[in-house]
Amino acid sequence: MSQAARHVLPFPGALGQGLLQRIGNTPLLRFRRLTDAVPRVAVLAKAEWVNPGGSVKDRAAASIVADALRRDKLADGKILLDSTSGNTGIAYAMLGAVEGFPVTLCMPENVSPDRLRIVRAYGAQVISTDPSEGSDGALRKAREIAAAEPQKYFYADQYSNEANWSAHYHGTAEEIWRQAEGRITHFVAMLGTSGTFVGTARKLKELNSDIQCISLQPDSPFHGIEGAKHMPTSIVPKIYDPALADQEVFVSTEDAYAMVKRLAVEEGLLVGISGAAALVGALQVAAEAAPDSVVVTIFPDGAHRYLSERFWEDI
Repeated sequence: MSQAARHVLPFPGALGQGLLQRIGNTPLLRFRRLTDAVPRVAVLAKAEWVNPGGSVKDRAAASIVADALRRDKLADGKILLDSTSGNTGIAYAMLGAVEGFPVTLCMPENVSPDRLRIVRAYGAQVISTDPSEGSDGALRKAREIAAAEPQKYFYADQYSNEANWSAHYHGTAEEIWRQAEGRITHFVAMLGTSGTFVGTARKLKELNSDIQCISLQPDSPFHGIEGAKHMPTSIVPKIYDPALADQEVFVSTEDAYAMVKRLAVEEGLLVGISGAAALVGALQVAAEAAPDSVVVTIFPDGAHRYLSERFWEDI
């Protein structure tokens, strides 16, 4: 394990402690209606929108920034640079506002307007990239900028930075284990940078090697699940470890959109699109699981950043 991966948040003196104390320890939700088809299996989800920046990406961003501050990577006015589909960028921008370092983000032009407004509200600079190239286009642009002016930027590179997955190894997984009282049998999560899945799965398998870890992906290269990666056709993150997945499940955009609306009207939960996709996959896993299994997934963010999307109109 690398030096970056051994550190556990919070880092005293590295970040505003009031903010750090609000990251993590998110609630584990149960459902009243959506799990009726699997009555002998418990399906639970971590509500990551409770984090101060509103998403699971607060965990990785705080870990990456704290590691950079400790190693003086943001000294002398250096700008934090990274590519993002939105949530990690929001977390970086929030942390930059707290700590006083500038943030530049490469984002696909078609990210939800809500996410764009939030990062700009925190004072971050946004460089828009070709929407047809998705997150890979933003990644290529960030690499190009970092290579051209290395003295100006600290390139955080969430796709390769081990502080990304280590935040979940030390945080998310431990919380799930404690909240589920060690009874978890299946862990299900969407793949984006893959940090949430890799870090959580790695630790859970150390705690109990019998836990089944299932990775979820969009079923098409052209999809509407923001933040998710279709790995067969994407630039594969350096931190991704496919060996951790006991099973891969592919989820359609249409099923994710339908589940967003069902969560709202049947459970009273405004969940983001990737979280809805995660629940679609978790219910598929639960339908095939043995009685008394405990399936846990992640709701990376809430629906508030997607309320401008047109699919809500036919609810």
